[in-house]
Amino acid sequence: MEYWSDVLTPITLSGRYSFISAYILGEVWPPAPGVYGWLGLCGGYALVMFFAPVRQALGDGLHCLRRYQRIWITFAVLGFGYFVFQFVTFTPIRTWADLELSQITSFPQWSWPRVSDIWQETLLPALEGVAGIFDNATTTYPLSVVAAVLMIANWRGLHRALVRALRKRYGFWGYLAYVILLLSAVASLLKPIVFWRLPQWSGLFPAAGLLRISATVDATAFIFEYLLGVYIQVYLITLCLAWIKGVSFEEGELFRFAMRRFSYVLEWAGLVVAASTLIVRLPLVLAYFTNIPGVLDYLPIARVLMSGLIIAFCSVQISLTLHNETLIEAIRAHLRFVQKNAVRLAWFLMICGVHFYGLILCDGFLRGAIANRLGALFLWKFAFACLRGLVTGWFLASWVCLFRQCETGRIQQERWIQY
Repeated sequence: MEYWSDVLTPITLSGRYSFISAYILGEVWPPAPGVYGWLGLCGGYALVMFFAPVRQALGDGLHCLRRYQRIWITFAVLGFGYFVFQFVTFTPIRTWADLELSQITSFPQWSWPRVSDIWQETLLPALEGVAGIFDNATTTYPLSVVAAVLMIANWRGLHRALVRALRKRYGFWGYLAYVILLLSAVASLLKPIVFWRLPQWSGLFPAAGLLRISATVDATAFIFEYLLGVYIQVYLITLCLAWIKGVSFEEGELFRFAMRRFSYVLEWAGLVVAASTLIVRLPLVLAYFTNIPGVLDYLPIARVLMSGLIIAFCSVQISLTLHNETLIEAIRAHLRFVQKNAVRLAWFLMICGVHFYGLILCDGFLRGAIANRLGALFLWKFAFACLRGLVTGWFLASWVCLFRQCETGRIQQERWIQY
């Protein structure tokens, strides 16, 4: 307000010119702070997106997303479901007035944080967002509870397809993998019950024992939640492949086909689960049984290591999904893929990182400005889940297109996808 009062004062006192005429004649030239910076940023973004070597794959990813909107809707539903769980569990709602959307009308009075206050908090989530494109792009809890019920009930024949695929792919070891998966599914069913009844049980059992039980159940349920996310990713990859090849399919058959392809990815997913358990989960669980100093301070480093590991072997999952090969063959194929397509892969990772960082930076700004306005927070998180679902679905579809283009040597063919 002080800025515009300084501009308008000489115009009002002179009485000879309107503000618009003075602006046109050059007597008043109000600077627009940040406008030229935003113009330069948008112009640079347009140049990067237009001249990037992966622009064709990014465009094809958008076409695929427009044809199969369930790709981004799946990520949006899972992301928003997890937010609702956190909102209901950890957010104290005193009255219904806390959820009034009229809080949005106070938008001009919001106190916006500075970039220096939030930029460090956005780096790790952005890195994990990029890594998720090549592994598991979103958390599946609490909807994993519904998925566990559906799997045990053999919905669309997926349970039977899983057992048959594991038996044919791994023999005796397939039964062991099935038992682990089944036990983790049961733990996923018990997880909400344990956390719901934990306060009531505090008077019957020692608090330390309850925390150990809950930590063990959570660590076991993580296996099913992660593998469910991997299966969803495999299903979406096969959906993108069906669009690339222009083939039609029956929905149930595609679910079962994705389950068969999941059996090939399971070996790599098992290694990721083992590494995540040793690096991330195990120290947290052991902290309930013994004193581990600074265990939470170590967590960001562990998350960086896991994200770096997944990005370093980014094409292993999709290679196992699309080909009948062993894990060793997939790793060798990944090394050849990186050697031949290092520039395109680097561009793709950079573009993914820019988009995820920008999206999470916006989330940090909005959450900081919204503060304790729960109604505005709920509305923003719904919009954020949709935006993140769109970005994640776009890059997943673009990754499938890029991998197929690099693999088949069709980089310059503009008509290789018709629908």
